[in-house]
Amino acid sequence: MWFKNFQLYRLSLPFDLNIDQLNQKLGNFAFAPCNGGDLQSEGWLSPRENDLLAHQLGPHFLLMFGVEKKLLPASVINQVTKARAVELEEQQGFPPGRKAIKNLKELVREELLPRAFSILRTTRVWIDSKNGWLVIDTPSASKADEVLKGLLKVHAFSLSALKVNVSPQTAMTEWLATESPPKGFTLDQNTELRSSTDDKAAVRYVNHSVDTKEIQRHIEGGKRCTKLALTWNDRISFSLTDSLVIKQVKALELLEEKEKQMLGDADERLDADFVLMANEVSGLLDDLLFSLGGESQVK
Repeated sequence: MWFKNFQLYRLSLPFDLNIDQLNQKLGNFAFAPCNGGDLQSEGWLSPRENDLLAHQLGPHFLLMFGVEKKLLPASVINQVTKARAVELEEQQGFPPGRKAIKNLKELVREELLPRAFSILRTTRVWIDSKNGWLVIDTPSASKADEVLKGLLKVHAFSLSALKVNVSPQTAMTEWLATESPPKGFTLDQNTELRSSTDDKAAVRYVNHSVDTKEIQRHIEGGKRCTKLALTWNDRISFSLTDSLVIKQVKALELLEEKEKQMLGDADERLDADFVLMANEVSGLLDDLLFSLGGESQVK
């Protein structure tokens, strides 16, 4: 159950809710499927497929946010509306006007919506009350904002974006240019370089050695690293972006062996896996922040 992505936020104040209080607050915004006329529904789901909307293991809390959307493409509405307009013209002897077409389209939408297919997208949230982290498992800033809005409806969390003293772009470019990643990290074979000029020219390397003269020439020519694949202590591989988002997280062989040794039923293995992830990623984040000059205290 490892998170694949880490959108990172700081809890500016100590986390002051116990598990019962958190479950009660989440219950006020529990997920319910779309009604017939709803285009979208959102709310909190159980992360362990039981009746509880929050799960706690020591200082760690696991939540899950769900968004259900009806699939009703505009092209379908327009196609049915066009057919209905032809029928209306045959009935009344003249084509319907602009206002009539608008009303007809709205009627078609209301008719089709209850029969439309829907998709449910879920996003997991990890709260580390000991170390002051709130982590959202999505690579998308817009989806992270969606979850944050849902959280702030539940409780007045005091959150702030993570800030560091050395920008990831500056640090990653230096690591590539010198072929010297920070202690505990190794450079992997995926990277992205982008020009700071107006054309925003970009070059991407996938499964390609990063210690080449070609990459050095791009850096000397003014391109800067905006995404870099790294491995931490031979335990976790990931990609770091210039916006300080951690993507494509994967536990490596050493941790996979630990996971295979976990005993118990599905819930017990999920708990053990969650604790393993929380402990390992906490160490990764400490080392990553240190390599980026530490957290900035500038408000």
